[in-house]
Amino acid sequence: MKTAFPAVLLFLFGTTLAALPQTPAVTHNTWSPGAPMPIAAGPAVAVLKGQIYVIGGGAPTGNSADTQIYDPATDSWTTGGSLPVAVSGGCAAVVNNALYYIGGSAPSGSGWTGTVWIYDAKTQSWSEGSQPMPTGGVNGWCAVANKLIYVGGGYNADEGGFLTTVWSYNPATDTWAPEPPMLYPEAGRPAVGTIILKGTPWIVVTDGSGGYPDGRNQGYDVTTNAWSWLASDPTLRQAPCAAPIGGRLYSAGGYAYDTTFNVTESYSLSQNAWNKPSKPLASMLLGTNSGGSVAYKGQLYCFGGFSSSTSGSSLINNVQIYQP
Repeated sequence: MKTAFPAVLLFLFGTTLAALPQTPAVTHNTWSPGAPMPIAAGPAVAVLKGQIYVIGGGAPTGNSADTQIYDPATDSWTTGGSLPVAVSGGCAAVVNNALYYIGGSAPSGSGWTGTVWIYDAKTQSWSEGSQPMPTGGVNGWCAVANKLIYVGGGYNADEGGFLTTVWSYNPATDTWAPEPPMLYPEAGRPAVGTIILKGTPWIVVTDGSGGYPDGRNQGYDVTTNAWSWLASDPTLRQAPCAAPIGGRLYSAGGYAYDTTFNVTESYSLSQNAWNKPSKPLASMLLGTNSGGSVAYKGQLYCFGGFSSSTSGSSLINNVQIYQP
């Protein structure tokens, strides 16, 4: 019995190992396709309770009232409640399990608005907030820090054109407060993300337009309420797909004049540097600009947009997913 006992243990241990589920290997620095969007758009995007909400229409033209919902776990789509009006060029954010769509173009498809729309996932319906953003704008940015929604930049001819204005919205009190303006106007759907540096939230804004595509990069220290210049993106562009992942802001695609890019780059706030040209990141499957984007479970999701920057180009329904 003494000689057989270890053999029995070895047999049982080996059987237990074989029965353990195997975790699929992650292939890093790769793009892969997702199930196409049912309706092509250049939307605003946000994550609510594990679902990615894809809201509204395209940029620079085309409004939509559609709410499309993507399930990353099943790579499938469902339809949410439609907005009361068609929208485009606004931005989306989630605070305390509530989804907000802010600003963008007026319902007519021209002009700009500061309207706040709030989505109730239980009833699948939108309602208009009681307090619009004081300065409306189209193709600006949203970021969340300390349970506040920061909204900045964009374009509003009534306010002088390209904007440096920044407002913070407190959903708990339904109030807006002015924040220090950006160092340079950022419109054209810039890349934006909130990154924590040594316990402090920073809002990083880059790859926008103050009248032309540029790689200017500026960061807002939420604790000190101060803007600083950061290292510029080596690719001068606007309207990329972008989101923060693991302390870095990833920016992919975008356009400058007649060129739409498929290049992917990332910015490290702690190093104040972009990825080295000697170590390029994987290119997008399809060069895209003005798509909607968000980070979820360590991946960058890019929805729709345009595959060309030429006048009259059509919206696409592609879904592209990047694994850093």
